[in-house]
Amino acid sequence: MEDYAAKMLLKTDAALREYVTGHVQYREAAVLAAFDELRRRGQPAPEEAALRPALEAGAAEQATREAAAEAERQAEQSVDTTDTAEADENAPALYSPATIVLFSIPFTFLAGGVLLGLNLWRLGRKQALLGLVLFIGAYLLAGMVALSWALPRFGLSPWYGPLFNLPAILAYVLWFWPRYVGQSAYRSRSWLPPLLVCFALAYGAQRFQTRLIEQQPKEVQDELERMMPKQ
Repeated sequence: MEDYAAKMLLKTDAALREYVTGHVQYREAAVLAAFDELRRRGQPAPEEAALRPALEAGAAEQATREAAAEAERQAEQSVDTTDTAEADENAPALYSPATIVLFSIPFTFLAGGVLLGLNLWRLGRKQALLGLVLFIGAYLLAGMVALSWALPRFGLSPWYGPLFNLPAILAYVLWFWPRYVGQSAYRSRSWLPPLLVCFALAYGAQRFQTRLIEQQPKEVQDELERMMPKQ
């Protein structure tokens, strides 16, 4: 509610008299504040005795209406907040685009594709999930062809991994996510479980690769070491 008493402190005597003579144009509380300020300045208005009862009744009614409106507004805001909280609780838990990208960089695009696929499964987008699986399969096939062409000519390079992952990552976040997830409300799913799984798989793959190389003849081991990038 507006503080009319403070407002009237800044008015001139003539301005206060305007509130009194034109009282039908102003709110009752403002005219009452003008009466009080004139009296405080030692210039009480002659009209005050006749007008004050009706003005006080009107001001009380206006205050009641404003209080009811404020209570209704707060109640509506409370309902909106509750509905939003319930909607957040009911929203599906998905791996965010940032999580998909971050997993695709160190653990290859396959890790990001699995996280994206879990999102599509949770959303019930089975056709989109099938499209993702076909995309990953085709991308792997194309990568194997490109790698078989590049290895005899250039050997292994530390740039192969990032260059190979980049187009798939862009497809995840620029095609699959906007098309099949879009602006859907979701809760961010914890990245810790898939991180532990990726570390375990990477460790197991490293151990398997080491043992496989150790079982090869000496000349094969030398050839593999020659193809490995220089540290």
